[in-house]
Amino acid sequence: MRCEWANSSKEMQAYHDNEWGKPSHDERYFFEMLTLEGAQAGLSWSTIIKRRQTYRQAYDNFEIDKVAAFDQSKRDDLLQDKGIIRNHLKVDSSISNAKLIQSMHDNNKKFSDYIWKFVDNKPIINHYSDMEEMPAQTELSQIISKDLKKKGFRFVGPTIIYSFLQAVGVINDHLDNCDFK
Repeated sequence: MRCEWANSSKEMQAYHDNEWGKPSHDERYFFEMLTLEGAQAGLSWSTIIKRRQTYRQAYDNFEIDKVAAFDQSKRDDLLQDKGIIRNHLKVDSSISNAKLIQSMHDNNKKFSDYIWKFVDNKPIINHYSDMEEMPAQTELSQIISKDLKKKGFRFVGPTIIYSFLQAVGVINDHLDNCDFK
Protein backbone atom coordinates (compact mmCIF):
# COMPACT_ATOMS: atom_id res chain seq x y z
CA MET A 1 0.00 0.00 0.00
CA ARG A 2 1.19 3.54 -0.72
CA CYS A 3 0.02 7.02 0.22
CA GLU A 4 -3.18 7.73 -1.71
CA TRP A 5 -1.87 10.87 -3.44
CA ALA A 6 0.67 8.78 -5.34
CA ASN A 7 -1.77 6.60 -7.23
CA SER A 8 -2.70 9.05 -9.99
CA SER A 9 0.08 8.07 -12.44
CA LYS A 10 3.16 5.91 -12.87
CA GLU A 11 5.36 9.01 -12.51
CA MET A 12 3.70 9.88 -9.20
CA GLN A 13 4.08 6.29 -7.98
CA ALA A 14 7.77 6.19 -8.93
CA TYR A 15 8.41 9.54 -7.21
CA HIS A 16 6.57 8.38 -4.09
CA ASP A 17 8.19 4.96 -3.96
CA ASN A 18 11.77 6.00 -4.75
CA GLU A 19 12.26 9.59 -3.61
CA TRP A 20 9.63 11.22 -1.43
CA GLY A 21 10.60 11.18 2.22
CA LYS A 22 13.96 9.47 1.60
CA PRO A 23 16.83 11.45 3.15
CA SER A 24 19.14 13.02 0.60
CA HIS A 25 22.21 15.22 0.87
CA ASP A 26 22.78 15.57 -2.87
CA GLU A 27 23.22 19.23 -3.86
CA ARG A 28 21.92 18.77 -7.39
CA TYR A 29 18.82 16.97 -6.12
CA PHE A 30 18.21 19.67 -3.50
CA PHE A 31 18.36 22.33 -6.21
CA GLU A 32 16.10 20.30 -8.49
CA MET A 33 13.49 19.87 -5.77
CA LEU A 34 13.68 23.53 -4.72
CA THR A 35 13.14 24.56 -8.34
CA LEU A 36 10.32 22.09 -8.97
CA GLU A 37 8.55 22.90 -5.71
CA GLY A 38 8.74 26.60 -6.59
CA ALA A 39 7.38 25.85 -10.05
CA GLN A 40 4.49 23.98 -8.46
CA ALA A 41 3.20 27.06 -6.60
CA GLY A 42 -0.47 27.34 -7.51
CA LEU A 43 -0.43 24.08 -9.48
CA SER A 44 -0.62 20.37 -8.73
CA TRP A 45 2.46 18.23 -8.13
CA SER A 46 1.33 15.86 -10.89
CA THR A 47 1.53 18.78 -13.35
CA ILE A 48 5.19 19.25 -12.42
CA ILE A 49 6.08 15.56 -12.29
CA LYS A 50 4.75 15.12 -15.84
CA ARG A 51 7.15 17.87 -16.96
CA ARG A 52 10.14 16.71 -14.92
CA GLN A 53 12.17 15.30 -17.80
CA THR A 54 11.62 18.47 -19.80
CA TYR A 55 12.71 20.49 -16.77
CA ARG A 56 15.87 18.41 -16.52
CA GLN A 57 16.65 19.10 -20.17
CA ALA A 58 15.80 22.81 -19.96
CA TYR A 59 17.81 23.24 -16.75
CA ASP A 60 20.91 21.26 -17.80
CA ASN A 61 20.03 18.45 -15.37
CA PHE A 62 19.91 21.04 -12.59
CA GLU A 63 23.67 21.49 -12.55
CA ILE A 64 23.89 24.45 -10.21
CA ASP A 65 26.88 26.17 -11.83
CA LYS A 66 25.33 25.89 -15.28
CA VAL A 67 21.99 27.33 -14.17
CA ALA A 68 23.73 30.11 -12.22
CA ALA A 69 25.43 31.08 -15.49
CA PHE A 70 22.18 31.31 -17.49
CA ASP A 71 22.11 34.62 -19.34
CA GLN A 72 19.23 36.66 -20.76
CA SER A 73 19.17 34.55 -23.93
CA LYS A 74 18.84 31.30 -21.96
CA ARG A 75 16.17 32.90 -19.75
CA ASP A 76 14.24 33.91 -22.86
CA ASP A 77 14.56 30.33 -24.19
CA LEU A 78 13.13 28.98 -20.93
CA LEU A 79 10.19 31.35 -21.17
CA GLN A 80 9.43 29.93 -24.63
CA ASP A 81 9.75 26.26 -23.56
CA LYS A 82 6.23 24.79 -23.55
CA GLY A 83 7.48 21.80 -21.54
CA ILE A 84 7.99 23.83 -18.37
CA ILE A 85 5.95 26.37 -16.44
CA ARG A 86 6.69 29.60 -18.32
CA ASN A 87 6.17 32.04 -15.48
CA HIS A 88 8.90 34.68 -15.57
CA LEU A 89 8.94 35.05 -11.77
CA LYS A 90 9.45 31.31 -11.31
CA VAL A 91 12.12 31.12 -14.02
CA ASP A 92 13.95 34.16 -12.64
CA SER A 93 13.82 32.77 -9.11
CA SER A 94 15.31 29.44 -10.20
CA ILE A 95 18.29 31.23 -11.75
CA SER A 96 18.82 33.57 -8.80
CA ASN A 97 18.44 30.67 -6.34
CA ALA A 98 21.13 28.77 -8.28
CA LYS A 99 23.42 31.79 -7.93
CA LEU A 100 22.82 31.87 -4.16
CA ILE A 101 23.60 28.15 -3.83
CA GLN A 102 26.69 28.64 -6.00
CA SER A 103 27.78 31.44 -3.67
CA MET A 104 27.40 29.05 -0.72
CA HIS A 105 29.62 26.55 -2.57
CA ASP A 106 32.17 29.29 -3.25
CA ASN A 107 32.34 29.71 0.54
CA ASN A 108 32.79 25.96 1.10
CA LYS A 109 29.22 25.52 2.33
CA LYS A 110 26.60 23.12 1.06
CA PHE A 111 22.96 24.03 0.66
CA SER A 112 21.95 20.56 1.87
CA ASP A 113 24.03 20.96 5.05
CA TYR A 114 22.39 24.35 5.65
CA ILE A 115 18.94 22.75 5.44
CA TRP A 116 19.80 19.64 7.47
CA LYS A 117 21.21 21.75 10.33
CA PHE A 118 17.68 22.90 11.11
CA VAL A 119 16.89 19.33 12.24
CA ASP A 120 20.32 18.44 13.66
CA ASN A 121 20.84 16.11 10.68
CA LYS A 122 18.03 13.80 11.85
CA PRO A 123 14.95 13.36 9.67
CA ILE A 124 11.58 14.09 11.20
CA ILE A 125 9.36 11.05 10.91
CA ASN A 126 5.73 11.97 11.38
CA HIS A 127 2.95 9.52 12.09
CA TYR A 128 -0.26 10.22 10.26
CA SER A 129 -3.02 7.76 9.51
CA ASP A 130 -4.81 10.02 7.01
CA MET A 131 -3.70 12.66 4.51
CA GLU A 132 -6.08 15.14 6.14
CA GLU A 133 -3.83 15.17 9.23
CA MET A 134 -0.80 16.33 7.25
CA PRO A 135 -0.09 20.07 7.57
CA ALA A 136 0.59 22.35 4.62
CA GLN A 137 3.27 24.11 6.66
CA THR A 138 4.80 23.93 10.12
CA GLU A 139 6.78 26.12 12.46
CA LEU A 140 9.93 24.53 11.01
CA SER A 141 8.99 25.37 7.42
CA GLN A 142 8.15 28.92 8.52
CA ILE A 143 11.56 29.33 10.20
CA ILE A 144 13.45 27.96 7.17
CA SER A 145 11.34 30.01 4.76
CA LYS A 146 12.07 33.20 6.70
CA ASP A 147 15.79 32.44 6.81
CA LEU A 148 15.95 31.59 3.09
CA LYS A 149 14.12 34.81 2.21
CA LYS A 150 16.58 36.76 4.36
CA LYS A 151 19.38 35.21 2.30
CA GLY A 152 17.64 36.33 -0.93
CA PHE A 153 16.00 33.08 -2.04
CA ARG A 154 12.67 33.39 -3.83
CA PHE A 155 9.63 31.13 -4.17
CA VAL A 156 10.43 29.71 -0.76
CA GLY A 157 7.24 30.37 1.21
CA PRO A 158 6.49 28.10 4.17
CA THR A 159 4.16 25.81 2.19
CA ILE A 160 6.69 25.40 -0.64
CA ILE A 161 9.41 24.73 1.92
CA TYR A 162 7.31 22.12 3.72
CA SER A 163 6.84 20.25 0.43
CA PHE A 164 10.54 20.67 -0.31
CA LEU A 165 11.47 19.19 3.09
CA GLN A 166 9.24 16.20 2.34
CA ALA A 167 10.79 15.83 -1.11
CA VAL A 168 14.39 15.70 0.14
CA GLY A 169 13.60 13.49 3.13
CA VAL A 170 14.16 16.00 5.91
CA ILE A 171 10.54 15.18 6.75
CA ASN A 172 9.02 11.73 6.22
CA ASP A 173 5.25 12.07 5.98
CA HIS A 174 4.45 8.66 4.52
CA LEU A 175 1.26 7.50 6.18
CA ASP A 176 1.71 4.88 8.88
CA ASN A 177 0.04 2.22 6.72
CA CYS A 178 2.25 3.01 3.72
CA ASP A 179 4.68 0.28 2.69
CA PHE A 180 7.28 2.97 1.94
CA LYS A 181 7.36 4.52 5.45
